[in-house]
Amino acid sequence: MNRRMDTKKLNIGAFTLEKYARTEAHIRDIAESGLDFMIHVENDRKMLDLFHKYGLGLIVVNSVYYWWGGNGIQGKMHEECPVEIYEQAAARFADHPAIWGIEMGDEPSALDFAHMGKVAERINRIFPNQFAIMNLYPNYASVIQNTEEETESQLGTASYQEYIDLYCKYMPCDHICYDHYPYGSEWKETKDAYSYRIPLYLENLRLVEEACRKTGRKHWLVIQVNSYEKEQIVSLNQMRYQAYTGMAYGAECLIWACYTAGWWENNILDKEGNKTPQYDKMKQVNREIHTIGEEYMKYRNVDTHLVGFAGHPDAKGVNQEPIESLDTGIFFDVKADNGAPIVVGQMVSRADDDTYALMICAADDSHDLGNETYNITFRTHGRAVTAIGGEGKIPVTMLEDGSCSVQISSCAGVLITAK
Repeated sequence: MNRRMDTKKLNIGAFTLEKYARTEAHIRDIAESGLDFMIHVENDRKMLDLFHKYGLGLIVVNSVYYWWGGNGIQGKMHEECPVEIYEQAAARFADHPAIWGIEMGDEPSALDFAHMGKVAERINRIFPNQFAIMNLYPNYASVIQNTEEETESQLGTASYQEYIDLYCKYMPCDHICYDHYPYGSEWKETKDAYSYRIPLYLENLRLVEEACRKTGRKHWLVIQVNSYEKEQIVSLNQMRYQAYTGMAYGAECLIWACYTAGWWENNILDKEGNKTPQYDKMKQVNREIHTIGEEYMKYRNVDTHLVGFAGHPDAKGVNQEPIESLDTGIFFDVKADNGAPIVVGQMVSRADDDTYALMICAADDSHDLGNETYNITFRTHGRAVTAIGGEGKIPVTMLEDGSCSVQISSCAGVLITAK
């Protein structure tokens, strides 16, 4: 099947584009921000022409029946949405070269996965230029507590692991897409009072990436540029932290929420279509991601490690044992020289050419309360080493003991390759 989205590159998207932000100037701003596509936008022909002009893609909503798991009728999708209605939608569908995907819905219950899989298969077949996509719940959604009839739960399962496993069992999609907002209503402002969502976020990344590796799917991550309360604004470093931890866990597509008014406060544009300070922050992080992304996508994630996290509150509850330093058989004694926690994605070449990489996020300051600069040190036993950060190539210093050193700052990301 022909697909318009180039999945060989790391794509960056954003949720929602309301009608007040669809002028040519607005679309030009989207292209200049480093976004590749928008999701959850209607099939607006004039807007789509502008998207195509500026090389942007769209995952459209409401071209088929939109199913939302929070509508209180979980487990009833087969009754509300027989497969035939999707055939009818395809007959009415007006294609456009800017339409990359078809959004089926958002945050479904696992009680609907079996039928949803049939729907996704049908969408993938009857829309030959697009793919079906359904965004999943994060791991802080509620689970079943009592019986199979208790459909008030969001996940419809007894655990998030079971939720992801059932998605992989029934859904024919080549990706897992989910949202997780680590700076939610429990946001804390001091170093000694971390939000419990940060460990949940790392655990969510771990569970999804393991499922992606096991099933050969791509890891799509929806992250947060907006904020739950108007007074609490997601900082540049908090945006970096989300993006680079996601990449350390193998994410191949990152999606910001939200571009225009969708939910919460402090979106990228205000309700009049004017840029907020979040626009320039997102633009900066997008530029950094794309700078690293070209080389990053030459590799695939094979494992992710929490280095230096022992006793750190951000790892509390993460079902992954922290290690003091990392040995991969190619990279040895990988750690921060000051003992700071780093998330390290272990990667191998997609070309199977005996080249390897580490995608590292400096994860010592998830709440952006300090911002320190330190070094990542490691050994490679003679391999040629390069390092790429958001601003481009980073010097690799050879130390007297034969080890290598690469400078990094809190919340930043670096890709280190060994050839």
